[in-house]
Amino acid sequence: MSSKENAAINQLFEKLECRYALRVLWALRDGHPQTFRLLQDSVGGITPNTLNTRIKELREAGLLDHGSDGYTVTPSGVDLLKRLSDVQAFATRWVAARGARAAAAAAAAKSPD
Repeated sequence: MSSKENAAINQLFEKLECRYALRVLWALRDGHPQTFRLLQDSVGGITPNTLNTRIKELREAGLLDHGSDGYTVTPSGVDLLKRLSDVQAFATRWVAARGARAAAAAAAAKSPD
């Protein structure tokens, strides 16, 4: 990977690593606008101050916009969320596999030697 590519991914990760940034985007993945209050409820556990900060940062990054109906993701945000949907599929498989391993380990620990 070139240094230019590294710089680009580092810049993106820097934005997305901020607390709740991904959750704000994920809450808007269905494409329906959300008011500030609805977005706060959708994200869950986020304070109004933190949400304001994340909204500002995501708008500056070109991933989020605000219209008359509320907050929505921009076309760039939609593109990012499409790519993150693969992460959702991975996460579902990963959690299931971890649960299966834990169940197998528990069963092995209970079986007499």
